[in-house]
Amino acid sequence: MGEHSWQESPPPVSLHPGPGQDLEEEDWSVELHTKASPTNAYGIVDFEDTATRVCRAKYVRVAVDSKPEALLQLMLREWQMERPKLLLTVQGGSENFSLPPKVEQAFSKGLMTAALSTGAWILTDGINTGVSKYVGEAQKTFGGPDLRKRNTVGVTPWGVIDNNTSLIGRDVFRPYQPLGNPLSKRACLNGFHSHFLLVDDGTLGKHGCQQGVRKKLEKHIQLQKIHPRLNQGVPVVCVVVEGGPAIISSVLDYVSSVPPVPVFVFEGSGRAADLLAFLHKQTAVDRQLDADIREDFLVRIGNVFAVERAEASQLYSLLLQCMAHRQSITIFDSESEEHMTPDAAILTTTLKGTKASPAEQLSMALAWDRADIAQKDVLVYGQHWQVGSLEQAMLDAVVMDRVSFVKLLIDNGMTMSRFLTVDRLEELYNTPQAQTDRFLRHLVEDVKQTSLPIGYRLSLIDIGLVIEYLIGGAYRSTYTRKHFRAAYVRRQDKDGRRESSTSLSKQRRGLILNSSRARSPQNLQFFRTAQPYKPKGESPGGSPEVTLTPGLGDPPLLVAFNFNDLFVWAVLHQRQQMALFLWQHGEEALARATVACKLYRSMAFEARQSSMDDNMAERFKTYSLEFGRLAVDVLDCAFRQNEQMAMKLLTSEMEAWSHFTCLQMAVSSCHRPFVSHSCTQTLLTDLWTGPLNMRKNSHLKIIWSLLLPPAILVLEFKSKAEMCHVPQSHEAMLFGLDTAKSVPAHEETDHTDAERGRSFCDKCLGPVSETVSSVTVLCLSWITRLYEFYTAPVVKFWFHTMSYLAFLMLFSYVVLVKMQERPSVQEWLVIAYILSTAVEKTREVLMSEPRKLSQKLKIWFSEYWNISDFIAILLFLAGLAMRWHDDPYRTAGRISYCLDIIFWFVRVLDLLAVNQHAGPYLTMITKMTRNMFFIVVMMAIVLLSFGVSRKAILSPNEEPSWSLARDVVFMPYWMIYGEVYAAEIGLWVIVMILWFELSNYRASQKPGVTFT
Repeated sequence: MGEHSWQESPPPVSLHPGPGQDLEEEDWSVELHTKASPTNAYGIVDFEDTATRVCRAKYVRVAVDSKPEALLQLMLREWQMERPKLLLTVQGGSENFSLPPKVEQAFSKGLMTAALSTGAWILTDGINTGVSKYVGEAQKTFGGPDLRKRNTVGVTPWGVIDNNTSLIGRDVFRPYQPLGNPLSKRACLNGFHSHFLLVDDGTLGKHGCQQGVRKKLEKHIQLQKIHPRLNQGVPVVCVVVEGGPAIISSVLDYVSSVPPVPVFVFEGSGRAADLLAFLHKQTAVDRQLDADIREDFLVRIGNVFAVERAEASQLYSLLLQCMAHRQSITIFDSESEEHMTPDAAILTTTLKGTKASPAEQLSMALAWDRADIAQKDVLVYGQHWQVGSLEQAMLDAVVMDRVSFVKLLIDNGMTMSRFLTVDRLEELYNTPQAQTDRFLRHLVEDVKQTSLPIGYRLSLIDIGLVIEYLIGGAYRSTYTRKHFRAAYVRRQDKDGRRESSTSLSKQRRGLILNSSRARSPQNLQFFRTAQPYKPKGESPGGSPEVTLTPGLGDPPLLVAFNFNDLFVWAVLHQRQQMALFLWQHGEEALARATVACKLYRSMAFEARQSSMDDNMAERFKTYSLEFGRLAVDVLDCAFRQNEQMAMKLLTSEMEAWSHFTCLQMAVSSCHRPFVSHSCTQTLLTDLWTGPLNMRKNSHLKIIWSLLLPPAILVLEFKSKAEMCHVPQSHEAMLFGLDTAKSVPAHEETDHTDAERGRSFCDKCLGPVSETVSSVTVLCLSWITRLYEFYTAPVVKFWFHTMSYLAFLMLFSYVVLVKMQERPSVQEWLVIAYILSTAVEKTREVLMSEPRKLSQKLKIWFSEYWNISDFIAILLFLAGLAMRWHDDPYRTAGRISYCLDIIFWFVRVLDLLAVNQHAGPYLTMITKMTRNMFFIVVMMAIVLLSFGVSRKAILSPNEEPSWSLARDVVFMPYWMIYGEVYAAEIGLWVIVMILWFELSNYRASQKPGVTFT
């Protein structure tokens, strides 16, 4: 423990007898015979006899008149204790006594469970006798291994501590032997307390001086907030076990104080506790004891406390005064058949005994994180709630990450559509949460490419940009759509005008996103199939319309897809347990699981790129895998129940998620287990083969049918019922059918996605499909067969492959033969092919989902093969422009052709990637090439270091020229492969070598002479 800082209040002081003063004088008093001085005993005490557990406690010696503010400051700032959410002050006998086994079990387990589950502090006398000893045993048995959760504070008289002089010292670590001397009248400290306040009033061996400090500390703690978000004070409850006459006076003080402190009495523990329990049961409202019972009770008091008749009468009078506040006293009988655990009984007593309103009781239960107590005693049938109190409790529960309370409030009728307003959602995003808040603001800075000022308040538009940034692609958040932006800005303008005249909390005009309510409930039962093309009348973004809702009430701005918005908040704020709970509520569970998997994966990547804590990136990865497993489990369950609907679920457009599909989101997040699932693979196979029903030698059949079109008529095709779950365009559904017979008039004009999906499913599976099935299942016309064959994706692929190979052959012929002044027929075909490819790539960019052209280009260029195609087309167009001119431009154009064909040949690798055998090898080679980059960099460093030194030594008189850069790299690079450039070695070097060899030979011919 470091040095104390007491700027705000004077330090705790210890009292010592003044010089020359006799402690034995009758008129001795603390004020006259002691003096105050700064404390000289604080630090850490180590209890040596607790060999099985490490038990250390912090202690400080304080004066009897120490201010409670200074003591609480010491405990919170210096000792780093967590703020109490409940104060359990244990009162009872100070001498050793025995408890019945059931009572001891109920007391120990109930006290520690109540303390650990609520974050409570326990106050005792701290000595190793009496009730404090039982508290220590309870801490030992039920306290758990986490020493940081031990908040058992002993308020102990300094004068009664055995061997207290060994604790004197400033900021010391003292071993302490709690085994006291049997002959000593002093007591030892209990080794299972976590903190000690040693109260010194100058007396020795006298109990009771600590009671004043303890009561003042309890009063001051009661004034503190139970949680920074809640206005409720810390509740205090007195737990009585056994006890002498002084305990009765203490109970009366507690129940008669303002506000009253509830008292919880363990019946069967003995003496004062049993007397209180007996009188509590025998008396009721406006009922007095009979004369015989009263006489027996007085005798019992005298026998229990060993006092005279007059003192017993006084104690009886005190007991009657306690019964006047019987509503604040709870008796717990461990022998009772009532199935209430002691911890629940203690907390229930606290709630009911504080006379708090239902909202305040709910706040207390929320701070304790005891949803069971709130469900049993607060959220009861017939309870009257003020307007907005439950919504505020819901907001507090979400901020405090109380998942059980959120579940409890939802189960009790809390509607998210009324709770989750824009104001509350923005408050959730702007709630400071240390590392979580810092990471989210870092993402906003990356998206906006600017530093956020201190105190900047995040808006939903900022959050929308972050979501788009993390998901990527063409995803558009609801918060960034044009309608929402306009309505959001109008709302802010109106709120700004209101602030100058009226309170913002009472008048807020809002906006309601009501497009999701416009559809009939029965339409929501059908999954919507992904459509390749959209009607012209439909907006590209598909965003719901935002309208102003008129009315006198001015409802706040509500957010559509409430559970989804709160779910995304939980993901972005790393509230995994809350996210898992919210994932279970609402619709589109599979969609939300894939979205969370993608968000967490992107957040892990951003954490690694930003050089943040490695644990954060690993935590995001773990969360992503957890939601990935949930997505696979949901898909597997759906696939086992209904295969076709499960496959339709994969391709249904999610309106709440920018019309993305689950399969699209899973591929974007590289969720391999999801993509490799049997349902996904079956769907992809059906999508790949289209209407063709092929099992063996499919490639040979397709190639043969492309070469000989009449062979198409002998191929086998799928029925319309088998194609029900395969996404296809509306035109493909109706091709070849008699619309007058098979399609009703109202379905002809209805082009909404939901109606298309429903009518088509009805045709495939419903009883009205007689005409359709008669036309499509058995006797498909030859026109329909040709159409379905040439529109199948696998046929398109092979047709494109064959035409591409033909194009490469023509292009190779063009670049290998001499270029004429006018293009040949082969070259014209090549020009036509590449120009048509350029037009197709342009169409791809313009028809992509994003609205802005810059976003379209950004997404298109994110694909490697698109970059390769762009370079290849530009290079060919440059060569085509130069080939019309005379030399040397025509030669430059031909060289451009020769270089351009490299890109088109490399493009074949993309076609090979489809093959199940060649595809994995291409993937491995791509990863190996990417990983070899750093190895190539290291080799380049060595190559350049050698090349520069070699060139500088061999050519000291070189003039500035670009050839220097070539010579530095060129020759050293080939030397790696063994090339030594022997032909460039000078003649004088050869002569020197020959002279050396000749001299060596002559010297070897002379006897006794060697030449080395």
